[in-house]
Amino acid sequence: MRKAKTSDAAKAKLAPYIKMALDLRITDAIVIKTSEVYTAPWVRMKCKFGCPGFGETLCCPPYTPTPDEMRKILDAYACGIFLHLHWKKDYKTVNHFNDAIVDLERTIFLDGYYKAWALGSGPCDRCESCNIGGTCRNADKARPSMEGCGIDVFKTAREQGFPINVVKNHGSERDIYGLILVE
Repeated sequence: MRKAKTSDAAKAKLAPYIKMALDLRITDAIVIKTSEVYTAPWVRMKCKFGCPGFGETLCCPPYTPTPDEMRKILDAYACGIFLHLHWKKDYKTVNHFNDAIVDLERTIFLDGYYKAWALGSGPCDRCESCNIGGTCRNADKARPSMEGCGIDVFKTAREQGFPINVVKNHGSERDIYGLILVE
């Protein structure tokens, strides 16, 4: 069972976006306090020493906020929408998930929540080669991943009652997460 920790007022004002997320075939979406999003320095080390994409895109470390910087960003918001997608084997599903998150961010922004900002899942693959050293060619759609910004996605998801397990091979089903910060 998922925990209900955010205020009823926050849930009510963000309810239309929760419905939109579910209409976009996202498995779950809930309002979460940003104090319940966990950061840790070891997360960035997992990117640096474990991911072949480290330093390959502007959406990955070392170009993304450090865990300390991310904590300060999170603390500048009261809540966010925590999104979960369970998927099977088709990597295009991750792209759909990340696109949906950015589309939701834009809708929330246009509705007057000027601080709305999203974090997706996994490395960015929008360009064949990233414009490292320059500006992002797809800044309107590219977003860093939660883990790339030092967010402990496992702890954050588990504390909310969501499933998440270590993926043992590329063909395994998995649970991925995103976050749209809203103020």
